[in-house]
Amino acid sequence: MCGGCVGTEYPERGTTCLEGGSFLLNFVGCAQCGRRDLVLLSNRAAGLHGGEEIVTYDHLCRSCHHLIARHEYTFSVVDEYQEYTMLCLLCGRAEDSISILPDDPRQMTPLF
Repeated sequence: MCGGCVGTEYPERGTTCLEGGSFLLNFVGCAQCGRRDLVLLSNRAAGLHGGEEIVTYDHLCRSCHHLIARHEYTFSVVDEYQEYTMLCLLCGRAEDSISILPDDPRQMTPLF
């Protein structure tokens, strides 16, 4: 992975968890060839590990195939919530939790 290709290493992305794609605003250009082009996704793998879906892939420079970053996305169901995480040098780090119920109990306000 290459810190010279990104503006900020592991930027905080709040709840934005990407299962695919790239955060191109953080890509400053390839440290190896110097070009700032689109980023290729390679070596995509998806599978279940201990009840957790894990998706990994590599971000590569389109011109010289230099490895920019490795991306990891996870999804799991914990109790009554869908849990998402993302960790990537280019795309950043993020976590999200969404209720599987029609009304999220965490968002409800007490009536009295």
